[in-house]
Amino acid sequence: MRTRLALPIALVAAVSVVATACQSSSGKDDTDGQGGTDTPKAATAAVDYNPQPYENIKDGGTYTTAGTFDDQGNPFNVNATLTASRVWGWYNAAAITYSPTGEVQYNPDYYSDVKVAVEGGNQKVTLTINPKASFNDGTPIDWKAIEATWKANNGSDKDFAASSTDGYDRITSVEQGKNAKQAVISFKGVNASWSTLFTTFLHPEAATVAHFNKAYVKKAHPEWGAGPYTVGKWDTHSGNITFVRNPKWWGKKGKLDKRVYVNLEPTAAVNAFKNGQLDYTSAVDAESLKQVKGLKGTEIRSGGSPFEYSLYFNTKSSVLADKVVRKAIEQSVDRAQIAKIQFQGLDYKEPLPGSAVLYSFQKGYEDNLSEVLEYAPDDAGKSLDAAGWKPGSDGVRVKNGKKLEVGYTLLGDDPLGKATAGAFAAMLKPVGIRLVIKKGDDADFSKVLSDRSFDIFLSGNRSMDPFGARYLCDFYCSDRDSNLTGAGNEALDKEIRATTEIADLDEQAAAVNKVEKKALQEYAFLPLFSGPSTYGVKKGLANVGATIFYTPLPETVGWEK
Repeated sequence: MRTRLALPIALVAAVSVVATACQSSSGKDDTDGQGGTDTPKAATAAVDYNPQPYENIKDGGTYTTAGTFDDQGNPFNVNATLTASRVWGWYNAAAITYSPTGEVQYNPDYYSDVKVAVEGGNQKVTLTINPKASFNDGTPIDWKAIEATWKANNGSDKDFAASSTDGYDRITSVEQGKNAKQAVISFKGVNASWSTLFTTFLHPEAATVAHFNKAYVKKAHPEWGAGPYTVGKWDTHSGNITFVRNPKWWGKKGKLDKRVYVNLEPTAAVNAFKNGQLDYTSAVDAESLKQVKGLKGTEIRSGGSPFEYSLYFNTKSSVLADKVVRKAIEQSVDRAQIAKIQFQGLDYKEPLPGSAVLYSFQKGYEDNLSEVLEYAPDDAGKSLDAAGWKPGSDGVRVKNGKKLEVGYTLLGDDPLGKATAGAFAAMLKPVGIRLVIKKGDDADFSKVLSDRSFDIFLSGNRSMDPFGARYLCDFYCSDRDSNLTGAGNEALDKEIRATTEIADLDEQAAAVNKVEKKALQEYAFLPLFSGPSTYGVKKGLANVGATIFYTPLPETVGWEK
């Protein structure tokens, strides 16, 4: 599974579903397991990652998984992937992390002291940076790194292809404190989720427009990094990466001798795990779970998931510029059936998702989608009739001589991914919409997104922190590159941005839910399912697995003694 990151939201490539069930259901009431009496009210928030303290982990060993740098390796860039972000975390600062349930954790190897105060209604954050902290090229990590990260991401210079300006655009200044090792960050108003802005940071040299956008394209820059590991070898031909201990690291040394990423497609990764070549692999569906379950010396770790998979509609494509067509497609997609297919064989159930930014296990969540959309293919057909789309002799609707054909971009050769496309095609066919499946390589993921070369695209988001309500604009603002659909308008943008000025998190969530109901009526974004995080893992591997919002520090990952 490939991913794109919009820090701290990550977009993930289309997930596979079980190939044996790719027909749509025939009526509105087929919601067994998805809204029925046996469906839980919220998705699970359980964790399963073999948590172990640093002293319980042995020195040495290698940890190998599938993954690569991808096209864009700068996680602050709009075209970065989740995989690239995870790779980044192995040779760059992990200054702030979160517990599985979302509590903020400051890493004293970077921020030795953090103070937050409100003066005259405006928030001030003072970060005191560890005196030992420096980038690998010898440049001190000081207030200038915080300033550079802010300036690259605050939206004042549109040439920076920033993933998200939210929060950064509420900062009025970043200044030196009592010395260069102290950064004083001043906000307009109060930002309760400020910690998401500086979980990691950029080397000042990496924060120019040219370097921010291009320097990390298919390249690593270990000289601009910092942390317990650094790049040992990156094979530009295969995409394989090896990290080794960083001799310039000032904190607790990494427990592993090597951390290795091998560039493999999902199916190949499962096979490599079965053969003992990988120590960990994702089991996203019944077939992959069956392949990895019960292998000698391994175990299954499964828990909740801060992922959500959705359909994205490119409103700039000619056929999908018409909202009537977009709504008809959404009304024709049986989300309950897609979820049933996805979770078949996983012994897992969840309510259908109703928001882009909050999960059903989180406080403040509301099912906003059900307020504005229901599965109604008959109504979809009537709307298309009224809009002049008349059934043709082959069953495909026609208007002004043009057939109602919509492209569906499918990346990779995973047979279950193909089955997903088949399910959508089967659902749209009775309504008179032909889904044209356009195949591409898995490596084309970033390019498809950056070029917007799709009509409909199935992908997903992973929340990197618990403050999802603040990312509403990234999904729905019409002037955001991170809004892959291109939908929206200035009036809606104004309402969305007003929610970012609300300091109280509960009040903000309530306002976000109200505005998201309006945004979903653009019918350009359709949440489908979340599902569990399930992995095959070699026994003894510590601090790896289903972690919800938690990202273990690299030096704590390794093998139990």
